[in-house]
Amino acid sequence: MDAVTPTSTVVPFALKDTDSLIERVWPAQKISVETQKERKSGQGQTLTALGSYWKGRKPLFLVEACIWGALLPATGSDEADLEILDLLLGMSDDQIVERIKSGLSLEDIKKYASKEEYEELVETVEEAGSRKERLRSLRREEKNRISAAIYARMPYSARVAIMSRPEEVGIHDLIESRLPRVNRHLGTTAKTVPELIEQLGVMRFGHAPKVADTFCGGGSIPFSAARLGCDVYASDLNPIASMLTWGALNVVGADSTRRKAIEKAQELLADEVDNEITALSIEHDADGNRAKAYLYCLEARCPQTGWLVPLLPSLIISKKRKTIVRLAPNFRKKCFDISIEEDVSPADLKDAEIGTVQDGSLTYMLDGERYSTSIKTLRGDRRGPDGTTANGLRLWSKTDICPSPDDLFQERLYCIQWITADSLKKGRQETFFAAPTKQDLRREEKVIEIVRQRLPEWQSKGFIPDSVIERGEKTDEPIRTRGWSHWHHLFPPRHLLLLGLIREKMSSAEMCLDFCQMLNITSKMCRINSSEGQGGAVKYGEVFYNQALNTLLNYAARGSLSVLKSGRLHPPTFSIGRNCAVATHDAKGIGYAADLFITDPPYADAVNYAEITEYFIAWLRKNPPAPFRDFVWDSRRALAIQGDGEEFRRNMVEAYGAMTRHMPDNGMQIVMFTHQSGSVWADMAQIFWGAGLHVKAAWYIATETTSELKKGGYVQGTVILVLRKRSGGEAGYKDEIVQEVRAEVADQIDTMMGLNQRLKGNGRAENLFEDADLQMAGYAAALRVLTRYEKIDGTDMTKEALRPRRSGENNVVGEIIDFAVQVANEHMVPEGMAPKLWGGLSGGERFYLKMMDIETTSLRKLDNYQNFAKAFRVSDYGAVMGSMEPNKASLKAAKEFKKSGFEIPEFGPSATRAVLYAIYELENEVEGDEVLSHLRDMVQSYHSKRDDLAAIAEYIARKREKVDETESRAARILHGLIRNERLG
Repeated sequence: MDAVTPTSTVVPFALKDTDSLIERVWPAQKISVETQKERKSGQGQTLTALGSYWKGRKPLFLVEACIWGALLPATGSDEADLEILDLLLGMSDDQIVERIKSGLSLEDIKKYASKEEYEELVETVEEAGSRKERLRSLRREEKNRISAAIYARMPYSARVAIMSRPEEVGIHDLIESRLPRVNRHLGTTAKTVPELIEQLGVMRFGHAPKVADTFCGGGSIPFSAARLGCDVYASDLNPIASMLTWGALNVVGADSTRRKAIEKAQELLADEVDNEITALSIEHDADGNRAKAYLYCLEARCPQTGWLVPLLPSLIISKKRKTIVRLAPNFRKKCFDISIEEDVSPADLKDAEIGTVQDGSLTYMLDGERYSTSIKTLRGDRRGPDGTTANGLRLWSKTDICPSPDDLFQERLYCIQWITADSLKKGRQETFFAAPTKQDLRREEKVIEIVRQRLPEWQSKGFIPDSVIERGEKTDEPIRTRGWSHWHHLFPPRHLLLLGLIREKMSSAEMCLDFCQMLNITSKMCRINSSEGQGGAVKYGEVFYNQALNTLLNYAARGSLSVLKSGRLHPPTFSIGRNCAVATHDAKGIGYAADLFITDPPYADAVNYAEITEYFIAWLRKNPPAPFRDFVWDSRRALAIQGDGEEFRRNMVEAYGAMTRHMPDNGMQIVMFTHQSGSVWADMAQIFWGAGLHVKAAWYIATETTSELKKGGYVQGTVILVLRKRSGGEAGYKDEIVQEVRAEVADQIDTMMGLNQRLKGNGRAENLFEDADLQMAGYAAALRVLTRYEKIDGTDMTKEALRPRRSGENNVVGEIIDFAVQVANEHMVPEGMAPKLWGGLSGGERFYLKMMDIETTSLRKLDNYQNFAKAFRVSDYGAVMGSMEPNKASLKAAKEFKKSGFEIPEFGPSATRAVLYAIYELENEVEGDEVLSHLRDMVQSYHSKRDDLAAIAEYIARKREKVDETESRAARILHGLIRNERLG
C-alpha cells in the first residue's frame, strides 16, 4: 500500500534539530506498569500467537512508547509534553472510560471513592434479616462516568490491573478522537495516527519516519513501528526470527481480504491431510473411535535381572479420572505387561505417583525384591579424554526412525487416549484411555513401514529433515542422552508421517508459521502432565516450554486431529499499510538507511536461539516458499553475536557502527538491553564510543513476571538507552570530566525530583519517577558526558573500546561511572533522613535503610533490591534479605537477624546493625539499661555517635509503622532510651 498522503502544511525539517521528548523526560514508571500488564497477559499477547517458542519478544507497548518518545519534540513544557505522550499511549486520565473493563469492586469503591461517589454506586439492602451493601444497578455509561474519577485516584498499577490494555480498545476509540488536542500542541493537522506519525517524520527528517531493527527476533519492534505508520526494515541472522517478523507484518498485519484467504488455505490443507490420514486407517479402531494422543515411554533392560522395564517417572495417566498404569510381570518374556485402570481408589492413585524411575535411577520390584540402577550407569556415562561426557549409546543413522533391537533404549506405546466415535463431530468430545491392543500395535507397524518407504524421497525433497544435529551447548542433549544424530530422530514415526504429508502439500509462506507451531507440539519432547489441563484433564506440553531441547523418558504424540487444530494459528488482525522489508543477514551487513534504529541486541546470558532454532530450520531449509527463498536457511552459529568478552564487544562495535553510518546526522538509536552485571555500563559505554555514538538518556523499565520455573535472581528490568551520532572531536582530562559528571548527574536528578514535586502539587498521587529512574538518569548523565569525548587523558576512546582487557582490569570509564553512581546515591536521600547522616553511612547501611524506605511503598520487587545493591556496591545483599521472592522481596527484620549478621562486611560492624540488635533485645523484653549497656559495648566512640544512633532508631520506627508494628514500637522505645540516657 502507498504511504499516507499528508494533509497538513507542516514544514519539512522544522524539528530537525529539536531534542526528542525521550531525551528529556519519559514516564518510565507508568510505561513499566503497562508493559508488565502486557507481559502478564501470556498467550493474549499479540505476537505470541505466531509462536510461543520465541521467548524474547519485547512488549509492543514498550516499543510504541519508544517510537513516540523519539518522534515527539521536547517543547520546553515538560508537563504539557507528557500530557500529549500519555494521550498517544492511552495512559491519560481522560481515557479511563474507554479502558474500563469489568468495573470496580466494592472494596475499591470503599477505598478510593468520595462520599458522593460511594452513595451513587453503592446501596444498602435488607437481606435475610441483615443489612448488606451491594453495587447499584446502573446503566453502563453512567456507572463508567462515575467510576472514572475513582480510577484516577487509584495507584496507577492498581488501576491498570483491572483495565483493558490500550491495544485491546483500539486506536480509533482511544487516540484518534483526541488528535485535535494533540494537533494544537504540535502544530500538526493529522486526522489519523499514521498521518500524525508521517507529519512528525516530515518535520524531523523530511519524510515519513524509517525505522530499522537489525536484531528483529520475534518482530515486536518492526511490527509496532509499522502499525503506527512508519516505514520498516527488519533483519536478523536467524531465519526463524526473520520468518516470525515477516509473519507479524504480513499475517497479523494483513487486511481482512488477505486474512480470509489465509484461513481458507489453512482449512483446505487440514482437510486434505485429514482425508489422507483417514484413508490410511492408522488412527481409527474397529469401533470408529479415533486416537487423540499416543503415550510412549522408553524401556531398558535391567543389568541385574535381564528384564525389560518401562521407564515411567509416574504411573498416573489422569488424576481427574483416577486412571493409572498397572505393570504385571511376564516371567516367560522377562518384561512387564501393561494395563490401564480407571476410577481407582485414592490409595492406589497415591501409590501410582511413584513410577519405575526414582531419583534418576531405574527402580522396580520383582518377586518382592527391589532393584535399582542409575540411568547414567545404564548409558555407561564416562568422562572422555577431552573432558566431555561420553557413553555407550549407539548413534542413530540417517535412515533410522526408531530404535534398533540391540539399542539400550527401546520405545514402547503404553497407552492411547481415544475420542469416542459418536462424539468425534461434537464440540465437546468424550475420551477414554486404554492400553494398546494387538490391532493397535499392527497399526503402529504400518506407520513405521509407510515412513520407511517414503523417507528417502521425502528427505531428498526436504519434506523430512536429513540434516545432522551439530553439537553445541543446547544441541548436545539429544545426542548425549539418546544417541539421536539427525533432527528427524526427535520425532516418532507417526509425526514424521503427518508432518511429511503437511510439508509435501504446503505451498505458501503463511503456512510455514503454522508448520513451526505444529513442530512445537510434536516430537518426543512433549511432556505428559496428568493434571494441568482444563478441569484437571491430561495436558500434553510443547517442546519449547523453556529454551532447551529436553529429552524425556515418557512423552505424548498427539493424533493428527489435535496437531492440525492446535497447530493452526489464529492471531489477531491489525492491518498494516506501510512499506516493510525483511531480510536475513548479520547486523554488520545493514545496507538500509533509517532515521531510527531501535534494537534489542543479544547480551551475555541471552537465549541461545542460534542452536535451538535449528530444530525448525532443519524442516524448512530445503525448498522454502517465496519470499523465504531469499532467506539464508542456516543458523550460522559462528556469526551470531553472543557472550560478553572481547569478541562480543568487537562485534557489537561493528554492528552499531554500521547502523550509525546508515542514519542521518539527526537520526537516533534506541537500544534495549537487560542488565544483570555491574560492569555492563562500562561495556556499553565502550561499545557506543567505538560505534561513534553519544548517549543522551537512559530509562529503566521493570518487566519482571513471577513464574515457578524461574527462581531467585532471574528477575530483570530493561534499560532503554537513547543515542545520537557523536559530533566533533572533544578531548578532556579525567579530573575535569569527573567534576562535569558530578554537575550533570546532580542537575539531572534534581530536575526529575523537581518534576515529581510539581506534579504532586498539581494533584498527582504518585511519583512520576521512582528511585530506579533516578539511578538510570545518573548513569545516563555520566555516559552523556563521557561519550561526548573522543579523547580522555590523551587516550583515543574509540580505539580503547576495541583494546583487549585483562580480567578485573580497572579503567577510566569504570572509575568515572562508579563515581557517577556515588553522586546519584548522595542525591537519593530517603525521606525522613538527614542528608548529613546519610552521607556518613556505609554502602551496606545505605542499602538496608534505603530499601526500608522503599518497603513502605508497593515497590517490593526483587529487581529494586538488585539495582540498589549494585549501586551501593553491596556484593552479597542476600545476607540482609528475609525474602528473595520476585514480587514479594523484603529485608530481614531485627528479630530475624537475632544475634547473627555481625560478620557481614561493612554492615555487620555498623551503627545500623547495632541499633537492630538493640531493637531485637527490646522485642525480647531485655531491660532498657542492659540494652544501652550492650549498645555502648558494640559501638566504638559511642558518645560521639549517640545522635546518629537515635536518628537511625527514629527512622526505623517511622518506616516500620505499617510494615512491622512490633519492631516500630521497639525502635521508638530505643530512640527514647538513647535520648533520655543520663551521661556522666
